[in-house]
Amino acid sequence: MTCPTDIGVLLSRIADARCGTQRQLGVIERQIAKRAERMTITARVQRRRGRRGAHAWTGVDECAYQALVADLTLARHSEIDALTGQLAREDAALTALRVRCTTRAVADP
Repeated sequence: MTCPTDIGVLLSRIADARCGTQRQLGVIERQIAKRAERMTITARVQRRRGRRGAHAWTGVDECAYQALVADLTLARHSEIDALTGQLAREDAALTALRVRCTTRAVADP
């Protein structure tokens, strides 16, 4: 039988691991967004070489950006899927441990 302090430590470890997984997913999403933005800006500069003051983000640029985000996300889908699955497993483990902890607390008055 696991004592309550062990359950607290286990909950803390799982929650920390979950935060790390979420952080890694956030890093990947930011990397994709920044790379797509750089690629869009580079393409825009190459397309509009003659206009020096043209810094406005146009609708065409936004469409190109969204397409690049989709392409880059597709290129990294296996990594994103693995982290999403890991996050789901960590959520399930946290939920199961909390349920087990509360049912044990109710059973032991």
